[in-house]
Amino acid sequence: MIPFTPEWRAARARLERARKYAATAFAEPAVADVTWLATSAAAGDEDHAQWELRYARMAVALFVAERDALDDQTSSDVAAALREIFARDERVAPDMRPLAERQFADRLQAYRDAFFARGAAGTSDRLGRVLLAFASDGTRSAGSPLARAIEVFAGYALECNTVLREVYGTAQLPEHLPPSEVVGGK
Repeated sequence: MIPFTPEWRAARARLERARKYAATAFAEPAVADVTWLATSAAAGDEDHAQWELRYARMAVALFVAERDALDDQTSSDVAAALREIFARDERVAPDMRPLAERQFADRLQAYRDAFFARGAAGTSDRLGRVLLAFASDGTRSAGSPLARAIEVFAGYALECNTVLREVYGTAQLPEHLPPSEVVGGK
């Protein structure tokens, strides 16, 4: 018999919350966004555009969890849930799974660099340029396609942040203490 300890129950509850949040990352991109990216950067290839937007949404979901979660365990749980869901994603043909995993890993690293980089250009600007580079031959990254790419990422980040708060809750800080005292355990 499997012992259903309090620790096991807590881990199970964490995994269920992570799966619920991660499901947001696997929503299909809006048809208008796919059409826009296909015509703006992907030489009319809607399948390629759709996959680039899927990868982008998955990456943003992970980064939002890393940045905005109430505890460090959340991002680890979300990463595990994303891997689990992606491993059985029916949109990926079994013989194409290794390629899809490599493509996502490449994009995840590029998006991570853009998301967490500091500098003059904003996060959305950097993310938009990465999206356009992966969707095209790498030469298109400015002008009106960039503005729309920035909009797409802002929408993904807002959606992920909203779902993260719905699933995990929002931070409740006492008004009489600065956050550094609460975090520091004083």
